[in-house]
Amino acid sequence: MAEIVTKTDYMPKSRGKLRSFCAAFIHKKTAVASFFFFCLLIILALIGPSIVPYNPQTPDYNHVLQGPSWLHLAGTDEYGRDVFSRLIVGTRLSLGVGISSVLLGAVAGTILGLISGYFGKWVDKTIMRICDVFFAFPDILLAIGIIAILGPGLQNVVIAVAIFNIPSFARVVRGKTLEVKEMLFIEATRSIGATKSRIIFKHVFPETFSTIIVYLTMNLGTAILAAASLSFLGLGASPSSSDWGAMLSMSRDYMGTAFHLVFFPGLIIFLTVLSLNIMGDGLRDVLDPKSKD
Repeated sequence: MAEIVTKTDYMPKSRGKLRSFCAAFIHKKTAVASFFFFCLLIILALIGPSIVPYNPQTPDYNHVLQGPSWLHLAGTDEYGRDVFSRLIVGTRLSLGVGISSVLLGAVAGTILGLISGYFGKWVDKTIMRICDVFFAFPDILLAIGIIAILGPGLQNVVIAVAIFNIPSFARVVRGKTLEVKEMLFIEATRSIGATKSRIIFKHVFPETFSTIIVYLTMNLGTAILAAASLSFLGLGASPSSSDWGAMLSMSRDYMGTAFHLVFFPGLIIFLTVLSLNIMGDGLRDVLDPKSKD
């Protein structure tokens, strides 16, 4: 009997997986809402400086420490600068530091995790023991120690946050690699003479990709919070910049007289981290079948 061939039989597997993912993810209402909120932040980071109602660095001493109003939606700071405009411009700094640091940590950690999980033995033990040393320090204290060596500045904040992300990614990717390398298709690939590098990056890595995406999304919120904390302590962005953490730091002396200076930067940090955590949970539920009931 002739086999019935449908149109979907010719559909590329990647396209089918994408449709399946979108169909499952769209049912996660809070995750979808968080995704759109994060997309809005990305848009603001890209075009924010060109659409702000006021110059975020220009002082206006006639409107110092004013509360929220129709003219200044989030009020003004101690120099009369529009807080709303500064928050929009600061989106690029805060997201840029968070995203770049997590990406650097993810790349380095993924490579170490793949090597550790695939080769095992002394390679695995060496990499994991080094990771254990980093795990012995709280993340923010480790970042402060690194910046104390490198010096303050946004570039060094990126390096510090990336370094404390490396062991986490390495541990997660190693665990997935240990599972994948025992699968039959890996054994078959190895039996036909494929090189180890080809097996690792061509066959093992794609199987770990969904896990990496979920972990990257959830770590991004932590990275943004850590970068803001370092700027708050004076170790990151300069106090005069529009970075969210720096804005919080400059507002400490005005909590009793101009609470809006603390409230709005704190609120945008809270909403950003919350949305990334919710989106990460949604991605985990869709991409990791083991997390489902």
